[in-house]
Amino acid sequence: RTPLYEFIVRRLIDSWQAPAGVARYFEWMGLPDGDGTALQLFGRPILTQRGLAWRTITGEWPRIRLDLDRGVPVPLGVITVSSRQPGDLARNHQILAYGHRTTGNRVALLVYDPNRGRRDDVSIAFDTSAPQRPAVFTHNLGIGRSPVRGFFRTGYRAHRSPPR
Repeated sequence: RTPLYEFIVRRLIDSWQAPAGVARYFEWMGLPDGDGTALQLFGRPILTQRGLAWRTITGEWPRIRLDLDRGVPVPLGVITVSSRQPGDLARNHQILAYGHRTTGNRVALLVYDPNRGRRDDVSIAFDTSAPQRPAVFTHNLGIGRSPVRGFFRTGYRAHRSPPR
């Protein structure tokens, strides 16, 4: 129960940005990995819902990249589970992106993962060429064998820690 401990716990709770932040994790948990179609019109499929790959690669990644290219780290919410159960919210993860290596359509997002301590070799890699299809996000995050299904920017803001 030190001031630093209290600060860290309060900041962790703040990072979920209840209720809107929690609702976003919950919404993304229930989305398909790729774009979905539900009906046909004149023999052509009609897009009904953008999937996690499209939202991550087309919606989130360009804005994340802009900040990283300006030297601004980006806090991310990582979706690891497909579920409509509120109790599964805790199975998702939070990380901090601080850089990227991009070659053509391949991206390696360099991240700090609090589950990996001081390691500086942690990343999420993905291909941006077909965002409408389910994407494969390879990673070495400290989340065991859980997959990364997608990720989004969170609105977390830094605060000064209490004096020592």
